[in-house]
Amino acid sequence: MSDRDDFELVRGTGNVFRDLGHPNAGLEQLRAVLAARIVKALDEKALTARKAGQLTGFAAADFSRIRRTNLDRFTIDRLMTMLGRL
Repeated sequence: MSDRDDFELVRGTGNVFRDLGHPNAGLEQLRAVLAARIVKALDEKALTARKAGQLTGFAAADFSRIRRTNLDRFTIDRLMTMLGRL
């Protein structure tokens, strides 16, 4: 018997938060997607957190938190507004 026989293939749901049993998996997934789009916009425009803050009116610390995926403080509305302003 090889080591490969010790593993079971389990299909994910497409939402890692749901797969891990998080209670608000849909909201967490949406926050993660919005944060990824914000980071992409920052990278495409070569914006620092400070410059993004100046352009959008949000605190530079907010953009730093998003880059570090520290999303607990952010509502869906707030992330969407930030993305819209970028």
